[in-house]
Amino acid sequence: MQLTRYLPANTTLVSLIQSLAVQPGWVSTRLPEVKLISAFSHLGSSPQIYEPSLMIVAQGSKVAFLGSRAFEYGAGHYLIQALSVPFKCETFATPDMPLYGVSVAMDRTVLAELVQAMGPVAGHESRQQTPESMTSVQFDVGMRESVERLLRCLHDPLECQVMGQARVRDVLYSALRGPQAGVLRALVEQQGQFARVAVAVNYLHEHYAEPLNVETLARCANMSVSTFHEHFKRSTLLSPVQYLKRLRLLKAQQMLVSDGLGVAQVALKVGYQSASQFGREYKRYFERSPGQEGGWLSLSA
Repeated sequence: MQLTRYLPANTTLVSLIQSLAVQPGWVSTRLPEVKLISAFSHLGSSPQIYEPSLMIVAQGSKVAFLGSRAFEYGAGHYLIQALSVPFKCETFATPDMPLYGVSVAMDRTVLAELVQAMGPVAGHESRQQTPESMTSVQFDVGMRESVERLLRCLHDPLECQVMGQARVRDVLYSALRGPQAGVLRALVEQQGQFARVAVAVNYLHEHYAEPLNVETLARCANMSVSTFHEHFKRSTLLSPVQYLKRLRLLKAQQMLVSDGLGVAQVALKVGYQSASQFGREYKRYFERSPGQEGGWLSLSA
């Protein structure tokens, strides 16, 4: 795997992000679809889940681990995450070379409008089967310029109010003209297998605490069980059972951190019938027990 973390930073994008990233970690902006991120030290691999988005890196590097795959996206690259999929992420940054990036949420309605306006792409249907939901892409000129316009907009409250949504659409349009546009088009092609998997993923997020099985999810996606299982795993690099387990554990982590609930309460709220089973699976996934969560976060903040 080529080490993109050693590629030179885009100094223009870095300077535009730097003045808005007022604290390490994620920072909201005037546009709800856009968040900035900065990091000043190496952060080891840890479980994450993001909403469908483009993650654009101006300096530093991240590596996303999904299934058996590793996706490195450093300076001059962006990560397409077309589905909300649990993965592990490692961040490479130092005080002298911090990580700076920007995340742009993907609205399927906006994507569909853009795809309809752009029309079909020659050969797209024949070459694009069910794609993987995550992929790393190198900047082209169009993407770099659209991200720069978006970041400059964030510095101007009036421009943000008037032109902000257009700047977000501009970035999504650039992605739809990029080399991995197929996965974004597949997301909005309602009769395609990938879009049906996306429906099942949304159902999982809404009903993760309920008893679920593959048959229910396959019906939700309007597929046979075998077809659904095949395309779900091809898209997410996880089986439906693996996905559900990781989603429940990530939701549990959020509750332990933000809601102050006890371990047994959280286990029930995310769909576990046994607190001891929950504790074992939590420790296996996060490499610490659920009871340690608050203390671990206070040390790592």
